[in-house]
Amino acid sequence: MSDDEDVIVVKKPRQVHYGSLEEQEKARLAALAAAAREGVEESGKELGDIQISNEYMELEEEISRDKKALLEEFERRRKARQLNVSTDDDEVRRSLRQLGEPVCLFGEGPAERRVRLRDLLSYLGEDAIHKKLEEEEARIERDRGREGTWYHEGPPELRDARLWIARYSLPRAKHRLNKAREELQLAGSVRAAAKQESQRRASAVSIYCSQIGDTRPISFCRFSGDSQMLITSSWSGLVKVWSVPDCELLQTLAGHTCNVSAAAFHPHAQLPHHFRDKIEKKDEEMKVSVEMDTDESSKAVAMASCAYDGSVHLWNFVSDSPLASLEGHGPSRVSRVEFHPSGRFLATTVFDHSWRLWDLETQKEVLHQEGHAKPVYSVAFQCDGSLIVTGGMDAFGRVWDARTGRCVMFLEGHLGPVLGADCAPAGHHVATAAADHQAKIWDLRRRAAIYTIPAHTHLLSDVRYQRSHGHFLLTSSYDKSAKLWSNPAWHPLRTLSGHDNKVMSADISMDNKYIATCSYDRTFKLWTPDLA
Repeated sequence: MSDDEDVIVVKKPRQVHYGSLEEQEKARLAALAAAAREGVEESGKELGDIQISNEYMELEEEISRDKKALLEEFERRRKARQLNVSTDDDEVRRSLRQLGEPVCLFGEGPAERRVRLRDLLSYLGEDAIHKKLEEEEARIERDRGREGTWYHEGPPELRDARLWIARYSLPRAKHRLNKAREELQLAGSVRAAAKQESQRRASAVSIYCSQIGDTRPISFCRFSGDSQMLITSSWSGLVKVWSVPDCELLQTLAGHTCNVSAAAFHPHAQLPHHFRDKIEKKDEEMKVSVEMDTDESSKAVAMASCAYDGSVHLWNFVSDSPLASLEGHGPSRVSRVEFHPSGRFLATTVFDHSWRLWDLETQKEVLHQEGHAKPVYSVAFQCDGSLIVTGGMDAFGRVWDARTGRCVMFLEGHLGPVLGADCAPAGHHVATAAADHQAKIWDLRRRAAIYTIPAHTHLLSDVRYQRSHGHFLLTSSYDKSAKLWSNPAWHPLRTLSGHDNKVMSADISMDNKYIATCSYDRTFKLWTPDLA
């Protein structure tokens, strides 16, 4: 064989030779396989770093989910660019507030705020603001439904009481309307002159006398119907009757064992003869004759009072102990008592969220009415006796028809507890005083508030109309003052300053000669026009 001949080189294939496994390694692998089949979990030290799992992930589903989210984000941004958002910054702020979002973030300007609103609307939907408004209106309606009027099934006497009130109030309403028509027949100048004279006298009011009424704060005061007596209640548990204008103590009523909230005279209560004689003469012989003269009238109810422990007592002008007690309020506090214009019924407001109506002839509760979400504090009767106004700690007032039991008007607008209420002699206006430092005037015909008086710098404790014509309004406050306001312009006429502490209550006498205020400083004061 020559060198020129082609030599065929055969490539030897590469061979990999595996070594044999040791017996110990085989045993370990067999144990791992057995443990995996049986689902037995052993310590990492024994099983090594082998992770065994039966969970599987579908890659295609995960990829499609991420792709879907990405497409949705692109779609959201496209919609956001197409949304029409107002360029008015105030409107943008209102929209953010309606959506429940912060009105302004730190370092955020109008442009950034507008972008934030657009992004929110792209998430929530373009009609999100309208939906929020509809939801809020629906919530308010539901709340009104929950806070709606509660009617209790009354006793058989309730129907008789409603009929009696209707027969009493309808002729009085007719008489009031006829009187209003007669006044309208007068010349406008005559009516304006009478009103100006009343307001001129009110603007000239000055202090007449000041009297220390008790050893503790005086919580309430009211004049009698004949304007010759004043009743005061105190946190000492005493109720006292004073002469007007001499401020001489006539009677001390001791029957309560805790703070007395309020006291009131019967509409027909007048200065009895033995009180008049006591004022004129003070000798012992007159005192003996007085005691004999008053035995006949010992059963007549002349006053009522209420206290923090839920007690309500009826009094007369003879005995210093209660004539009767109206049980059923305790342990809840009774804040106010008010006689019906007829004198037959007594209304009480209770801190168990209800108010009651009592028939004094039978001394029975004929009505237990709920309707307020919080304790009921103030109460007032319309001059006809057909309507009852109540004010509660829930910042709402209600007007009730005593003849049917229905709530005919809802007084909504105060921002704090309604602590005082009164009805105008005209019959269609109501004044309320609240802890929001304001007094509101309501028109029962329009069923709405017609004026808000920013009356004081502290909460208002009481409000009273002029008793004869309603030409002016009296408010008392914890800012240590009482104020007189003209009607219907509601201009300030006079500020009654003189108390050293908060004024708890105030009243105007029926003859319009005197104004009384009582205070936390343990005194009460009489004010009268100084026209000299």
